[in-house]
Amino acid sequence: MHKPLLSRFKELPLKDRLVQGGVAALQAICGASIAYGLAQAIHAEQPFWAAITAIAVTQPNYTDTVNLSRDQFIGAMIGAIFGFFGATLGAGHYIGYVATVMAVIVICWGLNVGSAARLGAITATIVMLVPLDGPVWSIALSRLLEVVLGTLCATLVSWLFSRAERRWFSKS
Repeated sequence: MHKPLLSRFKELPLKDRLVQGGVAALQAICGASIAYGLAQAIHAEQPFWAAITAIAVTQPNYTDTVNLSRDQFIGAMIGAIFGFFGATLGAGHYIGYVATVMAVIVICWGLNVGSAARLGAITATIVMLVPLDGPVWSIALSRLLEVVLGTLCATLVSWLFSRAERRWFSKS
C-alpha cells in the first residue's frame, strides 16, 4: 500500500527532514512575499490576507498545492458571496452569522466540495466579523481578491519549485 507523503517525511533522518523543512519554508515565504507585494501594489485593503493564503495552500508538492488552491478559491468564492449577504441581511446579529456559516458549509458539501467548506466558513467569518470601513460588497470583493492572489502566487511558486526539483534530480 502507498504511504501518505507526510508519513514518508516522518521516516526520514533528521538532517533530511530539516532540508525538506527548509525547502518548504523557502517555498512558502516566496509565495507569501510575492502575494503580499502584489496585494500592496494594487492597494488591497489588507494585503496580509494574500500572504496568509499563500502560506496556507503551499504543500510539499505541486499537485497538492493546486488542489488546495482550488479548494481555497471555491471556498473563498462561496464564503465571500454568503458573507456579503449575511452581513447585509443580518449585520450585527449572531444568529445571522451562525446561519451564514452553516449555509456556506452545507452548500460546499452539497456541491461536492466539502474540502472547501472550512475555507468558505473562514472567508464568511472574515467578511462578517472583521471590522472594516466601507461597503460590505467592497470588503467581500477585497477578501476574494486577496485569496486569489495568494493562491495564484503559491501555485506559481510551487510549480517553479517542482520544475527546479525535477531538473536537480534528473542531473543526479
